[in-house]
Amino acid sequence: MITANSTHSKQHDTTQRIAFFILGLFTLIIVSPVIFILIYIFINGIGAINWDFLTQMPSMAGKAGGIFPAIIGTFYLMMGTLLCALPVGMFAALYLTEYARQNRLVKIINLTIVNLAGVPSIVYGLFGLGFFVLVMNIGMSLLAAILTLSCQALAMMITSSREAIIAVPREYGEASLALGSTRWQTIRHIVLPQAMPGIITGAVLAISRAAGETAPILTVGAAFYLPTLPQSPFDQFMALAYHLYTVAANVPGVSKTTIWGVALVLLAVVLIFDLGAILIRMKARQRRHE
Repeated sequence: MITANSTHSKQHDTTQRIAFFILGLFTLIIVSPVIFILIYIFINGIGAINWDFLTQMPSMAGKAGGIFPAIIGTFYLMMGTLLCALPVGMFAALYLTEYARQNRLVKIINLTIVNLAGVPSIVYGLFGLGFFVLVMNIGMSLLAAILTLSCQALAMMITSSREAIIAVPREYGEASLALGSTRWQTIRHIVLPQAMPGIITGAVLAISRAAGETAPILTVGAAFYLPTLPQSPFDQFMALAYHLYTVAANVPGVSKTTIWGVALVLLAVVLIFDLGAILIRMKARQRRHE
């Protein structure tokens, strides 16, 4: 009996090691191209990075000068999209999860929201052009771009927030209600703190995608060469993703180092934003376990 148990334990350990090896190998296969791309962009673009490149206005149709307006425009886009999409997405997920009756209509709405996440970005751009720019008469502007990207980010924001809320053990809410708390008090003090790390993760993914979008913003207000900062939400703006696309495809004579430098700055801006969100998520997790 002891020998049989020992043999079974050794077989189990061997199977586990093989499974770990296979999973680690597939993880390495997935991660390696990403690391290669990052290293390649860094090696080719680091030569363009200097103080003037980051802080000066562009000149000579983007062939000279810096990319400061594009950096600021991208920052405005990310923060504006976050401020518009996060509250709407979070409260919509709360309503669909905590308040709405789980009937056929709600199931159809949830399915529609999931499908919206797969709609091509140019479709959102055309929607923004038709609705925000023409119907609402906002014009080609930073505000129109923020609202367009917010519509695109909502699907991912609602889906991730909903999954994070569902993952909260129902016993926590039931115990709070049993102690006499109202539904909103339970949501505010129990459900949201527990779900916040997942909600922040969804927000990071949605905003990081928005920062790299080109098709939606070029139809609603992004400008390639604009050597000034937007003075109001109704002004046109520059953005790193659109600037990178244009200098790489439509401006002859631009050095390859400059093109890779713009790509490196775009990655750095997204990474800095993601690191800030990760720190906020870590603090939210610490508060949840306190």
